[in-house]
Amino acid sequence: MKKIINLKTKLFYSEILGLMYASIPKVYAETDPLNAINNLSNFIFDMLTGVGTMILAFGALQFGLAIKSQDPSQRANGILTMVGGIIIVGTRVLLNKIIG
Repeated sequence: MKKIINLKTKLFYSEILGLMYASIPKVYAETDPLNAINNLSNFIFDMLTGVGTMILAFGALQFGLAIKSQDPSQRANGILTMVGGIIIVGTRVLLNKIIG
């Protein structure tokens, strides 16, 4: 009885593995490796631009709240945060100018 159960479970697992193997999609390599690298680079720069925009908006909010509360040190922090956001947003342009 125990051998029949073990045989049934082995068959079941082999069928599951066979179905999993049959359902694996075919993946083809990129014909031009530089195209894949450029796509990754564009994705990273787009992410940096999004993060820089959020930092820039946070700095503007921080600066606006500092003006309302008349806190000079907070104003300086807001301005520095906005400048940092602008630099992060402009990284693609800066790197293109450096590289040429």
